[in-house]
Amino acid sequence: MWEPQQPSVRMVTRLLLLTSALLSTCQAAESPALFTSVTLTLEPSNAVSQGTNVTVRCQALVSSSGFLNRKYTIYKDNTVVYTESITTAEDLIYSLRMARVANTGKYKCKVNIPGKELSSSSEKLTVTGLQTPVLSVDKRVFSEGEEVTVGCKAPGESGAIVFYFYKDSKELYEERVDANHVETRLRFNNAGDHRLHCDYRVILLTDSVPSNASNNVVVTVKELFITPVISVRPHGSMIIEGDNLDISCSVSGNLQNSSGLKVFLSKGPTLLSSGQSKANHSMRALAEHSGEFQCSLEVGNVVKRATENVRITELFSQPVLTMYPTEVFEREKITLTCKSTNYSSDRISASDVKYSIYKDNYTLTPGSFNGIYVVPGVVPNSSGIYSCKADARMISKYSAKLPVQAKVLVSKPEITAIGRVIVGKPFQVRCHSDRGSLPIEYTLWKKYSEVNSTTVQQPHHQAIFPVTVQHYSDMQDYKCEARNNPKIDTVVSNKLNTTVIVPLSNPGLSVVPDLLEVTEGNEMYLICGVEGSPPVTFKWYRRGNVQPLCTTTSTQSSASHHIKGVGNEHSGTYYCEAINYANMVRSQPVTVDVKMATWKKGLIVACCLLVVALLALACVLRYNSKRVGVDAAVSVWSERPVDPGSDGESSAASNNEPDVEYTEVVHRQPVDPARAPLRKGTETVYSEVQNSPTGAPGDHYDYQGSVEYADLNGDQPEVNHALLEVNHQDHHDLPVPVE
Repeated sequence: MWEPQQPSVRMVTRLLLLTSALLSTCQAAESPALFTSVTLTLEPSNAVSQGTNVTVRCQALVSSSGFLNRKYTIYKDNTVVYTESITTAEDLIYSLRMARVANTGKYKCKVNIPGKELSSSSEKLTVTGLQTPVLSVDKRVFSEGEEVTVGCKAPGESGAIVFYFYKDSKELYEERVDANHVETRLRFNNAGDHRLHCDYRVILLTDSVPSNASNNVVVTVKELFITPVISVRPHGSMIIEGDNLDISCSVSGNLQNSSGLKVFLSKGPTLLSSGQSKANHSMRALAEHSGEFQCSLEVGNVVKRATENVRITELFSQPVLTMYPTEVFEREKITLTCKSTNYSSDRISASDVKYSIYKDNYTLTPGSFNGIYVVPGVVPNSSGIYSCKADARMISKYSAKLPVQAKVLVSKPEITAIGRVIVGKPFQVRCHSDRGSLPIEYTLWKKYSEVNSTTVQQPHHQAIFPVTVQHYSDMQDYKCEARNNPKIDTVVSNKLNTTVIVPLSNPGLSVVPDLLEVTEGNEMYLICGVEGSPPVTFKWYRRGNVQPLCTTTSTQSSASHHIKGVGNEHSGTYYCEAINYANMVRSQPVTVDVKMATWKKGLIVACCLLVVALLALACVLRYNSKRVGVDAAVSVWSERPVDPGSDGESSAASNNEPDVEYTEVVHRQPVDPARAPLRKGTETVYSEVQNSPTGAPGDHYDYQGSVEYADLNGDQPEVNHALLEVNHQDHHDLPVPVE
């Protein structure tokens, strides 16, 4: 089933707006109106230099009973330059930004309202100063008779401009354009260097050549013998508020030839009444109605006016609302007083005036209020916009609005140090409260002595005090007080609590193990210690090195640099630096001499002993070899005769083998000290002399020689004795054979 579509909300809204606009237009068109004046002004002045922003202001004073559709038109030299329609009574503004010479001319304004129009008088604007033109050429070098493109530009200029081109200061070409630049082609026939330039002229109406004045013609204007008449009732100067005020506007004179006549009764821009030949207006007189009333008569373009100044005496004056105290803090009582200081004693008494007090447009008191009201202190927030109203004889008057901003009591202040606090150096202490109305007085105390005080007047100001402490514990002695209400005691902050930096002192560098015990292969610790506040940055240096060996930051008062596997290359002079936020200190240098390792010492001693032993052994062997070869053993043998006295067994033995006697002769020779043994004591040299080859096989003798040497520590070692001992089986004494 087909259903009609419902119109959209947007379409309905548009229709309503259009209908409203049409209705308002019709009402405006039907509303009577009367021109008072139309004026045009030039701001900042009628004569300005180029580049100035100029405002052309058109002001129209129109008396009407409602809104009017006003059409403004701005003319320059009788040419329309701007048009705008508005419905408000605001002035029309036409702006000339960066005015140029082309804006020079006569300006006027015309205002149209339904069925009427009125123009202002002309005002001349003079703009002085022109921009310097710029010449451009497409070629700087060209052949004789060749055409060249040249241009001339007037930056920022406007209007009708005539450009002139010159060659060697002689005019060469001109052209008029409606732009700020021109470009043309010129031909040069004369060879050589030529100087070109250009200039321009802005065409203004004032530069035209005027003609002679024409003949004079005398004309006569007849006055219309009709005049407007205004009357006010009651008569006289004693009109009091509340009286009925009747004002009429009429025409006096011959009205026979006055077709289209209208009269208007107005006060300022407000049209009170209008009619064909009479206009009346009645009102209950009020003090603000005092002023000039105007009766205007309009016939065609002729307007005649009559005025009457009306003074209305107040029945009672406008009430004044006051507050006590003038400055109030939160939760404090406020006394509000509303009073009319003057009243007409002929009509009313002071008790006839009744008052009402309002806060933020809400009534605080009834209408029979006597004018004094106390805001209780229990109200948490007494801030607001207060006003009061006075009523008498059905006349109401309102006081001016009284804004009340209840002050906030200052909160407990906080005391803080600004920046780093270093013992012995000045720093700043700030006292601040998060809440509290200005001004606030801050006082800094050290124990029970006042250090300084200041008053903060502006929101961006702070209470800052210079302070210097000589010991870190002094910080606990500072506190601050704040006060912004002299009727209440001050509020005190906590004690100043912040980190205090103590400058570093007494730096020292120690070595572990002790300097005398630093040996190769062991570990070494360079310990740097100071007195002062952490964190401390420690740096270790070895003399001769620019860069530190190690850098570390510690929260302790000492730190160490660990060197593993100490070697001889670690010998040298060391020192350390310590740095905190206050200062930098350096220790005294310490010289480290790395000792040789114990095992190396033992190895060297063992090697030395081994070398000595080897040398001794070599000497002994050499000595023995020489000793054996010094003297050859002389062996003499012979047969031994038979001893008759021997027994049979001996005889048998003699018979079986011959008796041979061996003798070894040892000659005594001096001992070579270089070949002497390297140790004390007695050495025994054993030598075995075999039997002579001439001896019988199997017979042999054993010889043993013994040589005793003197102590090597003696001055002249020598042989003490030599023994020859010959043993042979059964013989103890052998004869020495004789050749």
